[in-house]
Amino acid sequence: MAEAITIARPYANAVFAIAQEKGELKAWSDLLAVLAQCVADPDMQSIISSPAVSDEQVVTLLADISGELMSQDARNFLALLAENNRLQLLADIAVIFEELRAEAEQTIAADVISARALTSEQENKISAALKTRLGRDVTLNTTVDESLLGGAIIRAGDLVIDGSALGKLNRLANAIN
Repeated sequence: MAEAITIARPYANAVFAIAQEKGELKAWSDLLAVLAQCVADPDMQSIISSPAVSDEQVVTLLADISGELMSQDARNFLALLAENNRLQLLADIAVIFEELRAEAEQTIAADVISARALTSEQENKISAALKTRLGRDVTLNTTVDESLLGGAIIRAGDLVIDGSALGKLNRLANAIN
């Protein structure tokens, strides 16, 4: 059986094409995030898989939960997913959609884990350096992990830069052994 992400890709590509054509990338992004969270709920999963609940009822329920985020195109998309028993793929569809959106908008989110809280000047320098290196606008998500002892670890897509003191100590220990 194919992996869920493989099955989700054509749906994500289709909904991305619709969103891009209508200039509604942000709206679809918000909607897919809500829907992905809904279908991840165990109670909603039992409703979706229940033979006593029709596809139309499930679509209506998800539309009601989504509120004003739901458009006619979105409702049609949900109906298509329900008809093909693919509502469980909404989380994967949302992830792929976000990747496509980031590519189209030339943006990337970077996670910065540092031993101490970063100053705004440090954040600006890291952001500027990553923008130069990756050729994209960068959004930083910063967290503090004191176990790093010093420095930081930066993750942006496939790029990982480990400039932490703990990472350097580990590399030194491996070189010695």
